[in-house]
Amino acid sequence: MKTKTPPMGWNSWDCWGAAVSEETVRKNAEFIAQHLKPFGWEYVVVDIQWYEPTAVNHEYHPFTELCMDEYSRLIPSEKRFPSSAGGKGFAPLAEYVHSLGLKFGIHIMRGIPRQAVHQNTPLLGTGKTARSIAKTDSICRWNTDMYGVDPGKEGAKEYYESIFRLYADWGVDFVKCDDICRELPHEETELRLISECIRNCGRDMILSLSPGPAQLERAELYKDTADMWRITDDFWDDWKLLYNMFERCEKWAQHVGAGGWPDADMLPVGALRQDYDPDDRTRFTEDEQKTMLTLWSIFRSPLIIGGDLTKCDEFTLSLLTNKNILDMNKLSRRAHQVFRREQDGSELCLWTAVRSTGGQYAALFNIGEKELTAELPLARLELSGCELITDLWTGRSTDLADTLTATLRPHAAAAFLIGAEL
Repeated sequence: MKTKTPPMGWNSWDCWGAAVSEETVRKNAEFIAQHLKPFGWEYVVVDIQWYEPTAVNHEYHPFTELCMDEYSRLIPSEKRFPSSAGGKGFAPLAEYVHSLGLKFGIHIMRGIPRQAVHQNTPLLGTGKTARSIAKTDSICRWNTDMYGVDPGKEGAKEYYESIFRLYADWGVDFVKCDDICRELPHEETELRLISECIRNCGRDMILSLSPGPAQLERAELYKDTADMWRITDDFWDDWKLLYNMFERCEKWAQHVGAGGWPDADMLPVGALRQDYDPDDRTRFTEDEQKTMLTLWSIFRSPLIIGGDLTKCDEFTLSLLTNKNILDMNKLSRRAHQVFRREQDGSELCLWTAVRSTGGQYAALFNIGEKELTAELPLARLELSGCELITDLWTGRSTDLADTLTATLRPHAAAAFLIGAEL
């Protein structure tokens, strides 16, 4: 679909793994519509194994029976998504999400169900069967649901056309395709076939590729085939993972732009891992959460919430509704890391970007373990003195002489707009 700004929304994985239910999706969608939609949050995405009736958490049941139609296509479990009964699929749930002014998405695995191959079920609109297009030596290393598809086999294109037409009929707006982003070059032809079929299905859909890390040397292929692609494996609420993301973002920054979004993965904020513990919440500190959202926003990663929004607390809501930071995600251009250096026994990192509507963004990060005070001459940003400066997190504006100063606790960040009004 080639969006002009990074997609923003919510995904069920961080909380419920493979076991999310229709009731949960509806409640989170309602929260987004009521509290977050005015700030740009719009996609509601059902993650992996919505076709698995016995799923209970983040762990997969190997070689379990899946819900599938007569044409080798996976369909929602009626047990978990009761509105799908009678062959309706996700159409009723998508219609409800759309009625809230939001968009609906699903997760899929690359390939064709092993179950279909073993049963040798037919493919819609062809005289071929699942077994005739399966690439049985192309299997996911962490999930047993699928075999790869051989794009050179007759019926392969028709199979992919049939599933994306089905999703279009359901009203799907976003497809997260898994087991493909890091599987190149082996699965490049299947990726190109998926991209072709989703673009020609008759409905605009975001194509998101997982899991990472994506291969930097194949950046142009990702841009050519998808809207967003993961630059990391699953990102969780662990400081080491956030610390490492600075290097990943620095490397991928030159490839960020309209229609192609390197994806730093979901935002693990608020209530997480609810399938294991209903009291579980993010292990990131408030400073670390601000650092995460600041980096994601100036870099222009897609913003996908991972927490259970029905348990959203005041801080999490303030994080997700800070218009100044979210505007940076939409308006920053040519973002890059200026420096990363040791200072005062800690580690200071500076990112800058041009704002498309005027002014310049600057984000300072203390990614070390001691408090530090950063003093940044405006000349270092090629700006003159006496510039108007606004703290994006607080919204406070001041006139600055010639130096930007910020005192940062360990793992904390500050973000500013310089030289223009909000």
